[in-house]
Amino acid sequence: MAGEQETITKRQPVIALRDRLGRPIHDLRISVMDRCNFRCPYCMPKATFHEEYRFLKSAERLTFAEITRLARLAATLGVRKVRLTGGEPLLRNGLPELISELSTIDGIEDIALTTNGILLAQHASELAGNGLRRVTVSLDSLDEAVFTEMSGGFGGLQQVLEGIRAAVEAGLAPVKVNTVVQRGRNDHTVLDLLEHFRGTGITVRLIEYMDVGTRNHWEPHQVVTSSELLDRIRTRWSVTPAPGRYRGEVAERYVYDDGAGEIGFVSSVSSPFCGDCNRARLSSEGGLYTCLFASQGTDLRGPMRAGATDAELLDLMRSAWAQRADRYSELRGDLRLQGEAPLRKVEMNYIGG
Repeated sequence: MAGEQETITKRQPVIALRDRLGRPIHDLRISVMDRCNFRCPYCMPKATFHEEYRFLKSAERLTFAEITRLARLAATLGVRKVRLTGGEPLLRNGLPELISELSTIDGIEDIALTTNGILLAQHASELAGNGLRRVTVSLDSLDEAVFTEMSGGFGGLQQVLEGIRAAVEAGLAPVKVNTVVQRGRNDHTVLDLLEHFRGTGITVRLIEYMDVGTRNHWEPHQVVTSSELLDRIRTRWSVTPAPGRYRGEVAERYVYDDGAGEIGFVSSVSSPFCGDCNRARLSSEGGLYTCLFASQGTDLRGPMRAGATDAELLDLMRSAWAQRADRYSELRGDLRLQGEAPLRKVEMNYIGG
């Protein structure tokens, strides 16, 4: 059986796996931890994730061996990029060991990490030494008061900046900064943040405030669209659109005309990119999700711990992607024009509200 599994897991796809809309699977986001040391109101608000909230127990999370096994299988279906996420992934003990294991998988070309940066300075060198290629740091403002508000009252701006510096020094390039822009909360600080990172080689990606689940009480008027942000930026600097690097790229790229680097815009509300979405998500408890907004996925942990073979797990993963027709952000845009009732219906279908 071991020999059979080794043959299966190393076999590369002859015909790329595609979903019902013809989209291939290429990126796998792996959540290694459901906990976070922040309570950002747009992601894990205190009202929901309070002291009494039940997070997963250690035994309920996938082990590193289980994650590596599933990532190896995903590579045979076409996955080439792996991104480790959370919660906050650096809260998971031994994370460099997992990265080391993932870096040996045939077919995986890129391993990246998304973090809030608080613990990054402590781990950047070891992460790079074990095979991490790139890091993205979530940073919503350089204004101390705004940063503290958007982290749920936890603060730590200087630790985040130290983490970014440590990542650059460790060679985790390119380092990117993700900034969720919310009207009336941090939009007035965006230009100062861009100014800080101009000329450093660090790309800031401005993300439209999204309705992630039903947890953040999202309202359309809170969105500052990418086009509005671009207009604001052009009052200070001249920028020019740059071509995309590959199909399925999330961010639209603009370069400073004076050579000071580039800016990315993630316009998932005003200009959805579902048509090119090639990303799947593996939750920390072993669910395979085919849409960021989905509340229900395909359970892989249960069958795996019950003794499923690699071939059986591959069938589950292949079936989940082949049946995929998710395009929530596009539907949201269409249905919002029709009013809240049909929109709420599609949100319930995706989010389980």
